[in-house]
Amino acid sequence: MSDKALVASHAANLVENGMIVGLGTGSTANFFIEALAKRHAEGLNVTTVASSYISAIKAKEAGLPLIAIEQLTELDLYVDGADEVSPDLALLKGRGSDLVREKLLATASKQFIVLVDESKLVNRIGEQYPIPIEVMPFAWQLVKQHLANVGATGTLRPNASKDGLAMTSHGSLVLEMVFDASLPPAELNHLLNNTPGVVEHGLFYKLASTVFIVHDGKIETRHA
Repeated sequence: MSDKALVASHAANLVENGMIVGLGTGSTANFFIEALAKRHAEGLNVTTVASSYISAIKAKEAGLPLIAIEQLTELDLYVDGADEVSPDLALLKGRGSDLVREKLLATASKQFIVLVDESKLVNRIGEQYPIPIEVMPFAWQLVKQHLANVGATGTLRPNASKDGLAMTSHGSLVLEMVFDASLPPAELNHLLNNTPGVVEHGLFYKLASTVFIVHDGKIETRHA
């Protein structure tokens, strides 16, 4: 069993009968969907909600009962990966294009479990990747200038073929911004939350309940 499959199975074993479970998006989340579907096939009563169209399709194909986010008021557990994890369990997410759905589920869940390997551990958020910031299309230049005024640099995310701009599933643009390394995550989170024109951003601050870190067949647990 690969490390990703191992940590995904470990998380799936924490799901209890009757839970509503949020499904993340990405390679590790796919292993979690498969592990949870296996438990469901063995008799576990579970309802799922997906953070993206991709994970919704995978859940449906795996036979998991699925409800829409629109039907949700809260959920018991959300399981997803992350692009970076800092020592205080702040996360960088959103290198895909489902920031709003991911943060909605992370915020609404009673527990948010994050599955990563050691390569995702950093000293500070933004160490390896720029921070994705989803913006209203008409506001992107004003948002970019507002962030530049506090020392940030960056540009709009290109699409996969590099011949245009990336768009989110509901039509927003994505700025990818690099901030000063000395800016504390709490201040950065406050700045982004209070910038007009920002739909959502990839800093997930004080949202993770537990992080499972897998390496060479062993799982380390860190709690918030």
